[in-house]
Amino acid sequence: MALDTYITLGRSGLRVSPLCLGAMTFGEDNGWGSSVEESQQILDRFIELGGNFIDTANGYTKGHSEKIIGDHVGHDAAKRDRLVIATKFSSNLYPGDPNGGGSGRKSIVSACENSLRRLRTDYIDLYWLHNWDVHTPIEETMAALEDLVRAGKVRYVGVSDTPAWKVAQANVTAQFRGWSAFIGLQIEYSLLERTVEAELVPMASELGLGITPWSPLKSGALSGKYTRANAGQIKADRGAFIAGALNEKTYALVDELEVIAKAHDTTVAAVALAWVQAQPGVTSTIIGARRIAQLEDNVKALDVKLTPEDFAHLDKLTKPKLGFPQSMQPLFPAIHNGGTTVNGLYAPPMLIQPGEKPY
Repeated sequence: MALDTYITLGRSGLRVSPLCLGAMTFGEDNGWGSSVEESQQILDRFIELGGNFIDTANGYTKGHSEKIIGDHVGHDAAKRDRLVIATKFSSNLYPGDPNGGGSGRKSIVSACENSLRRLRTDYIDLYWLHNWDVHTPIEETMAALEDLVRAGKVRYVGVSDTPAWKVAQANVTAQFRGWSAFIGLQIEYSLLERTVEAELVPMASELGLGITPWSPLKSGALSGKYTRANAGQIKADRGAFIAGALNEKTYALVDELEVIAKAHDTTVAAVALAWVQAQPGVTSTIIGARRIAQLEDNVKALDVKLTPEDFAHLDKLTKPKLGFPQSMQPLFPAIHNGGTTVNGLYAPPMLIQPGEKPY
């Protein structure tokens, strides 16, 4: 697969590249990240390779990430129109103002206008709810987003970092009222973060939301550059993001990823990304790159074809232990249709043995 082999996002006609360029590292305002010049070079290289999907947020580097993108592509209408530019609302850039963030109508409309200004564009291709605001009714949020779509300022809407039941409520509400529903689901998903497989992944499949995983390398823990030997050499700039993930479980996984990477003549990061991209429901995986070399390395994942044995081995190493009711689910086929095969899956008898009669 190449970067210019496009996929429709969820239950929509929006075509996106299989990898999405995450722009959280654009700008050095937080003390780390890519300079303006290097951010522009990364953008150019991603587009040159065929990528068209760029993801940012109003809160990334205090709005500077959006401005870097806008300053670089906003003056070129043809280039801008070929791109799928996604940004997010929810972050409050105005300390002390209770309506400066969140998901209320006042905040959403203001955030959208400011993002349009920074991005130097008339419309946002995909506008994400960044995270669930417990203080705002979801009907208000969806109605405000529908108004932005009808005004032509937003083309599609998506949702990030929100419980599955709330996403389901939002989309069912939107569908019943004829509003725009979420077409994409942005969640943390990696070999080290698979608990999303309990509720969020099945929900996305059932409701037709395309999954766009973030942190597929667990903040770099699965990049291959962290091993037992250099465990104490974490850079201070992003240490808080990764320190908790560097433990024996991670090192053991990296050891196995190195074996698989050698067999495929590729890198640890490429194998980890290839695993995520191959998961059911995943449309476009968000990759972050602070340097051109990191971008080039991550794109290699599209050429990696893991074997069934690779998948089985990685699944055995990382399969999460899910809580109730998923923990009971293996029992249900025998309860429902014991002694028969349904959709290719056989379930042994459980309640009543062949020949027995119920009371």
